[in-house]
Amino acid sequence: MATPTSLVEVLAPVEQEGTKAAVKMWLKQVGDTVVEGEPLLELETDKVAMEVIAPVSGVLAEIVVTEGTDADKGAVLGRINKDASTAAPAAKASATPSQAARAGAVSIATPKLQRSIASFDPSLRLSPSVRRLLIETGLDPASIRGTGKGGRITAADVEREAARPRFSARSTTQAAVTLPVDSEVLARARHAQPVTLAGRKIPHDTMRRRIAEHMVRSVAVAPHVTAMFEADFGAIMAHREAHRAAFAQQGVHLTLTAYIVLAVVEGMKHVPVVNSRWHDDALEVFDEVNVGVGTALGDAGLVVPVVHHAQKMSLMDVASRLQDCTALARAGKLAPADVHGGTFTISNHGVSGSLTASPIVINQPQSAILGVGKVEKRVVVREVNGADAILFRPMSYVTLTIDHRVIDGAQTNAWLTRFVETLERWPVEG
Repeated sequence: MATPTSLVEVLAPVEQEGTKAAVKMWLKQVGDTVVEGEPLLELETDKVAMEVIAPVSGVLAEIVVTEGTDADKGAVLGRINKDASTAAPAAKASATPSQAARAGAVSIATPKLQRSIASFDPSLRLSPSVRRLLIETGLDPASIRGTGKGGRITAADVEREAARPRFSARSTTQAAVTLPVDSEVLARARHAQPVTLAGRKIPHDTMRRRIAEHMVRSVAVAPHVTAMFEADFGAIMAHREAHRAAFAQQGVHLTLTAYIVLAVVEGMKHVPVVNSRWHDDALEVFDEVNVGVGTALGDAGLVVPVVHHAQKMSLMDVASRLQDCTALARAGKLAPADVHGGTFTISNHGVSGSLTASPIVINQPQSAILGVGKVEKRVVVREVNGADAILFRPMSYVTLTIDHRVIDGAQTNAWLTRFVETLERWPVEG
């Protein structure tokens, strides 16, 4: 029996990024042998997924926070018996719901599902979150192929199966029969059963729930106001075309976003209040310009990796950092430090085709967010040699959505003016 001194607590990171975290998946179970430094479980917030590693070697003695459950910063997630050298056949009571709770949960499922869950191979260890999803979706676990460790069914397996189209006899189209519209027909119509809508529920994952909470809180806290300008991308596109090969020789892909980040820095030099945070008793204006760039992960949600100290970086530095962040984000390998400490955010929504979006929700507790729409050729009027001329130029609508508690309209327009001028007069003069 483990003594209190032999038990080492596994703690949630104190510096985790995001408003809340939840246990996504335990990679070890009670009684499993663990090695110091190996991943024990995955935590997920609205911004990043992270692994929590074993602080010592030994045997996992207890799981305190189960899968699908919120975990506060610094909370005890589990305990390791550092004095145990082999896996013991522990009862695993802390890792699974009680018999009473299990019976109460399954009672709302179909009899077939009750029998299937009750008789399912215990070696695959259905987690509480997976059991809940099975009950909510009405799926038979025997029909689902598990992709987890040892063939274990994961929440993603259930969600994927639930998303598959299904058909029933109720959806079969029946041949129409023409009947005379007489009193008997009208009487039957009045007593007809209401039409039901066919559909399916796809359970929210942790990241989607956290994003929803973050967006609602931002709109509730900050009065959002959006200003829109139009920017000519011709100068930076020409500069990119002239330097793209040289960047590629150093293994760096030069994107338009790199120029946008540096134009943001110029805007902050002109209107520093945009790079700030509201407090009830004061406004905190930052010297460092840490620019977050929204990165879409398809149906998996959105993360915002940060380009730290952008005010000190060259175009090569920014392009290299963006390339690394994008690769890490899409591989699900972003560390908490990669998304921590942003002071301003860019939503480059134009890469997916939209011309403009308003309002773009501010990434709290920041004071503003930049939106960049699709770059496309438009007809514009320019003065050439003293006369008006109709030209085709690569144009984009750019927006600045501000927290009106912090920033006024004149400051918003001054920031956007400087931002647009920087893009249109590239390269930036020192």
